[in-house]
Amino acid sequence: MPPFDLPEGDPFGPHNLPYGVFSRPGNPERTVGVRLGDHVLDAGAAARALGSPHAALLAAPTLHPLLAAGRPTWSQVRAALHAWVTDPAHRPALEPLLHPLSSVTLHLPFEVADYVDFYASEHHARNVGQIFRPDAADSLTPNWKHLPIGYHGRSGTVVVSGTDVVRPAGQRKGPADPAPVFGPSVRLDIEAEVGFVVGTPSPMGSPVGLDDFRDHVFGLCLLNDWSARDIQAWEYVPLGPFLGKSFATSVSAWITPLEALDHARVAPPQRTHPLLPYLDDSAQEPAGYDLRISVAINGHVVSEPPFSTMYWTAAQQLAHMTVNGASLRTGDLYGSGTVSGPTERERGSLLELTWNGRDPLELPDGKRTFLEDGDVVTLSAWAPGPDGLRVSLGEVTGRIVAG
Repeated sequence: MPPFDLPEGDPFGPHNLPYGVFSRPGNPERTVGVRLGDHVLDAGAAARALGSPHAALLAAPTLHPLLAAGRPTWSQVRAALHAWVTDPAHRPALEPLLHPLSSVTLHLPFEVADYVDFYASEHHARNVGQIFRPDAADSLTPNWKHLPIGYHGRSGTVVVSGTDVVRPAGQRKGPADPAPVFGPSVRLDIEAEVGFVVGTPSPMGSPVGLDDFRDHVFGLCLLNDWSARDIQAWEYVPLGPFLGKSFATSVSAWITPLEALDHARVAPPQRTHPLLPYLDDSAQEPAGYDLRISVAINGHVVSEPPFSTMYWTAAQQLAHMTVNGASLRTGDLYGSGTVSGPTERERGSLLELTWNGRDPLELPDGKRTFLEDGDVVTLSAWAPGPDGLRVSLGEVTGRIVAG
């Protein structure tokens, strides 16, 4: 099908236009691309052909210059791209610059500066609490309703969708084991998440308020924070996740700008505890997002977590992340934490789906408690868009290989 003749309702139509970075066969040079249907537009070449003042930003080998340019420029570039792909007068210039997705290689679209992961789903937190603290009066920790809990991860092991994930090795110790042993993880898991990409930096000592979220965050992507539950269980007391998390975090190749998701904004769940002023969003515009996620193992859908149920919003997470004076850098990435809903079919990790291995999943190729070598995990998602259209967030996929 010609690149401009999109099927009706295509979720990658002009209402979406996510950004990525690609290269072509025989040419290792990377450049910014914008997805339209099942094609990718060479954005830098298009900007040069049409005389755009933003050509240098779009001809870069990563999204970093565009991210750093700030919200006014993001809006101008998006408006220009929309005009280019919807005005028939531009078709002769753009058609040679649209390449089938099947013919290009997609790369990690930005240079990851710092990586932070949160724990923002009440359903996930309660499930985990019930699994590991079944006799507790409250499955949530005392601080959970007062602040977005998070930890700092490892930016150097954030990889683009399609990258194999090597099964990690480390220390583990079961409850009945007399001593720890070393070896490959036998409880390898997923975490279905959404990642938020920071564009505009902030100076050290200057917290970013709730009102400033859209001035600093460029867009979002799907994120799978792979987790070795057995390594994590032995190491995480008292300081938290370390080697059980740092071996790999996969992100989708496409970054969806926040402006493409304006029709998906929703109010977060009702808060049950008073919030301190820097987190109090009761007078703010709705900062939640109605994202519909699917989790598939070897092509078989096992869960459909709803992002609209997340207790803490991305704006609150950003405010909390900087309230102590920590700075933001262009390319910072922070994960929402595992997305889980109220039903069994909406859980975003195998830990929850199998209740820590007690209830194996029945898949067409056999039972699963945790991931086996060769398993391919794919997260995909969409959001409501204008005029009843869907906005696709693409997918993030990874295959488990032996270490």
